[in-house]
Amino acid sequence: MEDKSNSTSLANNLVKNLHISRSSIFTSRLIIALIVVILLGVGTGYIFSKIGSTNNLNGVEESVDTAKESKKVVGSSDTKTFKDTAIGALKSGGINGEGAYHLVRPGGDSQNVYLTSSIVDLSTYVDKKIKVWGQTQKAQAAGWLMDVGRVEVLE
Repeated sequence: MEDKSNSTSLANNLVKNLHISRSSIFTSRLIIALIVVILLGVGTGYIFSKIGSTNNLNGVEESVDTAKESKKVVGSSDTKTFKDTAIGALKSGGINGEGAYHLVRPGGDSQNVYLTSSIVDLSTYVDKKIKVWGQTQKAQAAGWLMDVGRVEVLE
């Protein structure tokens, strides 16, 4: 009978130990540690979102002149793709369906640069003197057709 009571006692101890080990997975220390880790993650994400809110995504950057509160340089910093530059006064309208805008430069209509852009909203800069960086495109009617990737306001 002793042998049976020892095995029963041993089985009861194993069941108690198994039950304790299952319930001890989520101790109060572990729960506190998880809460701290979650709070640190949320706090870090919040801080990085405030620091990184300069619109520097995929090489697109924007700097703001705080004295005038106007954007000075907007667009991509990719100088390999957007290596061509031109300076002039931005006007609406292309030529024969090429370009949505054009830069008026000294020397007459033959010196105009016709512009398109999928990166920069050029309508913001109409009637302003600007410098553009872009990539020259093939054109049928325009003397110079450029896909603009970066704009700097000069005046």
